[in-house]
Amino acid sequence: MDLIALNKIANAMVAPGKGILAADESSGTIKKRFDSIGADSTEDNRRDYREMLFRTEEAMREHISGVILFDETIRQKAEDGTPLVKLIEGAGAIPGIKVDKGAHGLAGAPGEKVTEGLDGLRDRLNEYYELGARFAKWRAVIDIAGDEIPSGYCISTNVHALARYAALCQEANIVPIVEPEVLMDGDHEIERCYDVTEFTLKSLFDELYAQDVALEGTILKPNMVIAGKKCETQASAAEVAEKTVKCFRSSVPAALPGIVFLSGGQSDREATEHLNAMNAEYKDKMPWALSFSYGRALQAAPLKAWSGKPENVSAAQAAFAHRAKMNGLAQLGDWSDGLENAA
Repeated sequence: MDLIALNKIANAMVAPGKGILAADESSGTIKKRFDSIGADSTEDNRRDYREMLFRTEEAMREHISGVILFDETIRQKAEDGTPLVKLIEGAGAIPGIKVDKGAHGLAGAPGEKVTEGLDGLRDRLNEYYELGARFAKWRAVIDIAGDEIPSGYCISTNVHALARYAALCQEANIVPIVEPEVLMDGDHEIERCYDVTEFTLKSLFDELYAQDVALEGTILKPNMVIAGKKCETQASAAEVAEKTVKCFRSSVPAALPGIVFLSGGQSDREATEHLNAMNAEYKDKMPWALSFSYGRALQAAPLKAWSGKPENVSAAQAAFAHRAKMNGLAQLGDWSDGLENAA
């Protein structure tokens, strides 16, 4: 493990004004996205869509530090024969790769899941490194349902797997993004999300320490502390920022270079506003950078603008550039409604 190199990459992933584009949708997920715009999810269409994003120079050079890819994508070439990885590198961003095999039912815990994919991971990581990946991602899913879910068993099983994955990544000189996502699908209040998120994060860092994972070469990708989507009482951006920062300051060691939030079902604007509120109010009071690793919150607008039609490429790239710029500003704490509406 080359910790100096890992730390350099991790810091570049949370560079000022930049964040990560999550373009690692599985074949099933991207099909659903394409279905929503009436486009066929063929290999060529998937390539063309992602190539369009990676060739959006303003967004990629100014506001995107890295791109998480799916297995298919890291092997694909652009229409002119250029490997997509080279397009990303040419724009000054870092290629990454999703390596987990998805969340599946957890034995003995009805309604809860554990992420699979550790079998053969060492060999896959070595191959992905040769293909150009310099960071990886593994997502664990923590649901909130009533008083009994999540169970301690579910959390411990998932954070153990996250730490095993992270150790294997660092062995391969790949920066691990550890993603323990507490879902916002339920009707729980923000206080319940706070408690579950805090417990999950403390459990995660205990496990990372136990498995000798170097935090200086690791990035955290968590949920924000936010009420469930079905909760009648939705917190303001200021309260989301205050509770999220408080939770993370109590749970996340200072050695970590940065935190890149997932959007987790928030709207484009909410994801940007919440990140901005944290950085605007608390940036100088935190030991790590707070940035973004958004999928839908960066892609929903360009996907709709594109709609699978070549004549819409310019409009889609403009939509992507705008969303990337807004989140880049939020990473600095400089976003505002006026800038959003000026586009």
